[in-house]
Amino acid sequence: MNIQRWIARRESNWQRLDALLRQVETKGLKSLPATEIRELASLYRSVAADLARAQTQQVGNILIHNLQSLTTRGYTQIYQGSRRQEWQAVVEFYRWELPAVIQQTFTYTATATALFVLGLLVAWWYAWQDPTFMSLIVPERLISQVRDEHKLWMGSIVGIEPLASSGIMINNLKVSFGAVAGGMTAGAFTTYVMVFNGLLIGAIGTLVGQNNLAYPFWAFVFPHGALELPAIFLAGGAGLLIARAILFPGEYHRSDALKFYGSQAVQLLFGIVPMLVIAGIIEGFFSPNPRIPDPLKYLFGTGLFMILFMYCNRKKTSVKR
Repeated sequence: MNIQRWIARRESNWQRLDALLRQVETKGLKSLPATEIRELASLYRSVAADLARAQTQQVGNILIHNLQSLTTRGYTQIYQGSRRQEWQAVVEFYRWELPAVIQQTFTYTATATALFVLGLLVAWWYAWQDPTFMSLIVPERLISQVRDEHKLWMGSIVGIEPLASSGIMINNLKVSFGAVAGGMTAGAFTTYVMVFNGLLIGAIGTLVGQNNLAYPFWAFVFPHGALELPAIFLAGGAGLLIARAILFPGEYHRSDALKFYGSQAVQLLFGIVPMLVIAGIIEGFFSPNPRIPDPLKYLFGTGLFMILFMYCNRKKTSVKR
């Protein structure tokens, strides 16, 4: 191989790759049009092949070093740079896109919340009117502990916080995934999940209220409930979105409606998971902690809910770029 002729023939590619990499390194991969991104990838493969050839020929250490530097820079921008952009996309989703989807689908979340509240009010009414109703919803063990021993059950978490926290997360995720997947039953199972959870909270709330334990009970619920309950409402809204696509596709074909509304439901699901993970940690470690005063728990839960409310109402247009 004539080294000088080979270098002269290939040098323009190396210079072009260097120019593209300089632009990417200063302005990011998004600064390149699609054609130049494809060119960058092609030149990277070509220069990597040149490096392999140079290492088998006596072309000089300086040239080999320069080609190694080019391929290293190319690899960093093409592969590690793309991963960095993926993380940037994740940050962008949670920063702006998720609040936008929550706002766009608010009607469905509000409907799911209304189903929950309906169950809660029904349970509250019947639990006060008929003492036997309570046993249909609440486990007998909890009823006897509250009525006979005048004790709440949350103290059982203390001492096994990591185990309890993981169990709580798994249970909450099951409920939420069930509410979302329930949309495939035309919303029937989603409706059941929302109403049943409302019945359960309403019955338990009435039980502790009847036995003068409401204050410590809600002090336990407030810190994690500020995230846990909205997450379940969002899950219910996601399930109703899927049900909407099945029952009322509107101007879309049913398959297209499922893609559109299903995409929104999946985005809501991506928001629900971190909310439930954080809520599970709070419920396992913070909410049942007897060393934390109840007023502080109420304050913490209220503050957390206000932060969530402000986050869900963020608007990208209000940010100056």
